[in-house]
Amino acid sequence: MTDPAPARLVVLVSGSGSNLQALLDASADPAYGAQVVAVGADRDGIAGLDRAAAAGVPTFVDSVKAYETREDWDAALAAHVAEFKPDLVVSAGFLKLVGPHFLAAFGDRYINTHNALLPAFPGIHGPRDALAYGVKIAGATLFFVDAGVDTGPIIAQVAVPVLDDDTEDTLTERIKVAERAQLVEFVGRLVREGWTIENRKVRIP
Repeated sequence: MTDPAPARLVVLVSGSGSNLQALLDASADPAYGAQVVAVGADRDGIAGLDRAAAAGVPTFVDSVKAYETREDWDAALAAHVAEFKPDLVVSAGFLKLVGPHFLAAFGDRYINTHNALLPAFPGIHGPRDALAYGVKIAGATLFFVDAGVDTGPIIAQVAVPVLDDDTEDTLTERIKVAERAQLVEFVGRLVREGWTIENRKVRIP
């Protein structure tokens, strides 16, 4: 009996690609059960695309401004991702909200990570908002993307204590470390063990 083929990951990036690199490193081990088969971006000239190229992974760029409407962009992005037949699509610092075309194609297998403990502090300033509120525990949330902003079913969460002398930068960096480890662990578990989503509850057997 041969080992099953690794699950196919398409990773979407907008910046440095540190989470992408963590997935590339993890997938180098056949036991991980997943392989990054393509990396998409919403802009050229970013380090995430360089990381993909260095790993020999195909890349594509869909810039919003290259299309007449946001809907056209969304449909093009969905089509490009579909070409690579992904089992799971991972937003790894992808800073664009996808639309109905993309969610219709990948909504039950498109995951994102957020640097706060949702539903608290959604949006792009999670650590800053958490600090301003005075919470004692921050963290990161991995979730399936839906049509809202950081509102989809939660896969996993990890807590990160807030220190008395934390700044937005120091807290953000500590959350990133925990967030990256969580992403790698649960992408692996999802592809190896499968999952169900029922009444917003994500279960991994």
